[in-house]
Amino acid sequence: MARYTGPVCRLCRREGMKLFLKGIRCYTKCPLEKKNYPPGMHGRIRRKLTPYSIQLREKQKLRRIYGVLEKQFSLYFERASRLAGPTGENLLKLLEKRLDNVLYRAGFAWSRPHARQIVNHGHVRVNDRKVDIPSFEVSVGDVITFREKMRENTDMLTALEFSQANRPVPPWLSVQPEEWTITITGEPTRDMLDFTVQEHMIVELYSK
Repeated sequence: MARYTGPVCRLCRREGMKLFLKGIRCYTKCPLEKKNYPPGMHGRIRRKLTPYSIQLREKQKLRRIYGVLEKQFSLYFERASRLAGPTGENLLKLLEKRLDNVLYRAGFAWSRPHARQIVNHGHVRVNDRKVDIPSFEVSVGDVITFREKMRENTDMLTALEFSQANRPVPPWLSVQPEEWTITITGEPTRDMLDFTVQEHMIVELYSK
């Protein structure tokens, strides 16, 4: 599947918040701190936001955080609308249960794009079976492990050390750093997100 390969810092500036797409740089040298305005030659011009533009920005923000393209995001929304309960919360739950997101939230990757790369390269096992699909949906009781050689990967080791000190693990994940395992112990809920989003705006956008 195609993916965005352009400069990711532009995306953060466009959404006006850190999307944490560039690992450690997001904590040290984030351009958003110096250029807190949208990219482009007209970025400094203040524009009046319409209800539609607010809804669109919330959708784009959520899509970019998880690294999902438009068509795939629409499919997620369709699935969420068929599930019992609020559609917005269902959407967030489906996105949170992506395998690449689980690796990131557990602290084994600098960012979601980094976690996606780890999965794509076949370094991840779910219940002792190789999974190389970043969008793979985990379930309660699943146990995620890594190839033996990845335990010596410097990038993952430093990411794990950094995350343990700076990013708390959500309650629905049980992480055993010494054993390099992640266990899905529950279902994610809206209050466990590590960012703010108005999901009802996305529902309103797709309901038009």
